[in-house]
Amino acid sequence: MARYAAGTVDCPGSPKSVRIVVIGDKGTGKSSLIVAAATDSFPPNVPPVLPDTKLPFEFFPDGIPVTIVDTSSRQEDRDMVAEELKHADAVVLTYACDRPETLERLSTYWLPELRRLEVKVPIIVAGCKLDFRDDNNQVSLEQVMSPIMQQFREIETCIECSALKQLQAQEVFYYAQKTVLHPTGPLFDQESQALKPRCVRALKRIFILCDHDRDGALSEAELNDFQVKCFHAPLQPSEIEGVKRVVQEKLPEGVNERGLTVTGFLFLHALFIEKGRLETTWTVLRKFGYNNDIRLADELLPSSLFKRAPDQSFELTSAAIEFLKGMYMLFDDDEDNNLRPQEIEDLFSTAPESPWKEAPYEDAAEKTALGGLSFDAFLSLWSLMTLLEPARSVEHLIYIGFAGDPSSAIRLTRRRRLDRKKQQCERKVLQCFVFGPNNAGKSALLNCFLGRSYADNQGSTTDERYAVNMVDESESAKKTLVMREIPEDGVQKLFSSQESLAACDIAVFVYDSSDESSWKRATELLVEVATHGEATGYEVPCLMVSAKDDLDSFPISIQESTRVTQDMGIEPPVSISSKLGDFNNLFRKILTAAQHPHLSIPETEAGKSRKHYNRLINRSLMAVSSTWSCCCGRWAGCIPCVRHKEERFCLRKIDSEDSILSEEDSKSLVLSLFTIPKF
Repeated sequence: MARYAAGTVDCPGSPKSVRIVVIGDKGTGKSSLIVAAATDSFPPNVPPVLPDTKLPFEFFPDGIPVTIVDTSSRQEDRDMVAEELKHADAVVLTYACDRPETLERLSTYWLPELRRLEVKVPIIVAGCKLDFRDDNNQVSLEQVMSPIMQQFREIETCIECSALKQLQAQEVFYYAQKTVLHPTGPLFDQESQALKPRCVRALKRIFILCDHDRDGALSEAELNDFQVKCFHAPLQPSEIEGVKRVVQEKLPEGVNERGLTVTGFLFLHALFIEKGRLETTWTVLRKFGYNNDIRLADELLPSSLFKRAPDQSFELTSAAIEFLKGMYMLFDDDEDNNLRPQEIEDLFSTAPESPWKEAPYEDAAEKTALGGLSFDAFLSLWSLMTLLEPARSVEHLIYIGFAGDPSSAIRLTRRRRLDRKKQQCERKVLQCFVFGPNNAGKSALLNCFLGRSYADNQGSTTDERYAVNMVDESESAKKTLVMREIPEDGVQKLFSSQESLAACDIAVFVYDSSDESSWKRATELLVEVATHGEATGYEVPCLMVSAKDDLDSFPISIQESTRVTQDMGIEPPVSISSKLGDFNNLFRKILTAAQHPHLSIPETEAGKSRKHYNRLINRSLMAVSSTWSCCCGRWAGCIPCVRHKEERFCLRKIDSEDSILSEEDSKSLVLSLFTIPKF
C-alpha cells in the first residue's frame, strides 16, 4: 500500500516554501557548499557571504521552492545571524572534516547557542571538505557524531560532503528540505519506537473518515478509495492481499474478515516510519488537512471566518447542536444522560487532545453524581468554547466528525449596541461578569450556579474563572448563561482595554451583606464599571447581589443600598445565601436583565450631566432647524459642516445610528448657527 505521491504542495498544511539557513565556523566551507549544490560545480572564487540562493523549482520532487541563506561567521554579525535563524525552517550546521576543532565547536558553542536562541527547527550537521581529511586518521561518522546526537536530540541527521568533488553537496539540502516536509519528531518517538499520541489520534480520525460503512474495518473498496485520494492510483488486488498478509503476520488483530482494522492501519504507518518512508504517512496527513503540528491547517479554518466586532459573539448553529446531540447519544453507551470522563476522552480521541482538560473548561460545567456531564452541561461547555475560542470550537467539531462547511457550525450575533437600540437581545448564550471584593461570595455564587452544595463552597479564589449552565427562560425554553468571575485585583487589568466591556451582557456586583467595607468596595466597582461603559460606549446592565444573607447585616445596609441603586437607576440588591440555598430566582433575574439591554444601566453623576447637556443641545438644534432650507433637496434642516465649511451637514441625521456628534462638535455646531447666514 501507499506509493509515494510527489507534489503535495497544494495540500492544506503543506509548507509552501522552505528556508534553510547555513551556519558554522569561518572556513568550514559554507559558501562553497551552497554554490556547489545550486550549480553542480565547484566555484574557484566565492565571496565571504553569498546573497540568498534559490534552488531551481524542480530541484526536488516535491516541487516546493527552496531558499538557502548564507551567514557570516564574524562575532560582530551575531545579531544578524540570530535574526536569520528566527525565520529558518531548517538549519545546516557545518564543520570541516580536516579541522577537529570545528567539530568540537558544534557541542561547545553552536548547538548550545541554537538552544539559547530557542531555535526549534530541524538541524542537519554537515561535515564539509571531506576530500581534505587525513586518510591515515579515518574515523567513522557514527563514532564522531553519536555522542553529540545523544546530547542534542534536535539534530535530525549528519552527512559528510565535498564541494570540490561534488560528493553529496545536493544531498545536504535534500535532507534539510525533507526534515521540513516530512519531519520525524511529530510522528514518532525514537526512544519508545512508537507512534506519538497526536499522530495516533490523527490517523484514527482518518481511518474513521475512510470507513464509510462504519463497520470498524477498511474493505477492499474503502482501501482503494483511500489510496486514490492520497496517492492518485488504485491498488491492485494482489497489492491489497500483500498488505493484509504483512499485517496479519506481525499483528493478527490488524485484519479481520471485513478488512483492515484501525490497529492494522496504525501498524502499517509505524512500519513505514521505521523503514524511513515518512513521506508516505505525511502524504496521508496532508491530504486530510494536517500541518506539521498534526493539527488542521489554517487554510481549512480561515481567520476571515471568525472576524467580529468587539461587541459581537459566536454561537453554535442548530446544525452544530443537532450534530452534538447525535455524538452525545453515540458515546453515552448506557444512555443514562451521563457522559462519563472516559466517554468524553473517547469522544475526543480523534482530536490532538481533549480541550476540556485545562482551564477555563476543566471545572466550568455542572457534573453529575458520577462525575460525568448531562447533555445540557455537555452543550454548555461547547457553547463556552464557541464564545471564548470560536476557531478552536469549530476545529474540534471537525475533529470529532462534523462534515459540514465550517461556516455552517457557528453564527455571528447582532451587535450589543444595536440590541440596546432595539431594546431586545436575541442571543442564546449570554455572558455575565461577576465583580466584587475578595471574600464577598463570588466563588460561592459560581459554585452554586453549578449545583454544588454549601459544603463544597468553602474557601475562595483570586483567579479568574468561568461557570456555564442552562437557565430556564420559560417552561419550554432555555438559554445558556456564562458567568465570568473577575478577581478584585484583576479589575484594573480588565479596564486597561477600551473594549473590555464589549463582550459583557450583564455585570453583577457581589458583596458581603454583613461587612460594610465589602458593600462600599462593591459600590466603587459599580461606579468604575459604569464610568468605563459611559466613556467607551459599552454600557451594560448591572445588578447588585447581597450575599451571605444568613448573617446579620451591617447597620443601615438596606437604606444605604436602596439609596445608591436608586440614584444610579438600577434595581435594589438581590439577597442570597449559599448556605441556606436561597437564591430568589437570581439566575433567572440575571438572564432577564441581560435580555433587556436598555434597562438596568447605571448612570454616574458625570453621565447624567452629559446626558442633560446633550438633551439641551438637541433641543437647540431642533429649535433652529426649522429656519433652514435643504441644501441637497432631500433633507430638511441642512447647514454647512462645522469642520468642513464647504460641505453640507443634515441635522436630521444627528439621531441616526451612523452619525453621532461628539460634545465638542455639538457645542461648536450650536454656536455656529448664530454666525452662519441662511441659504
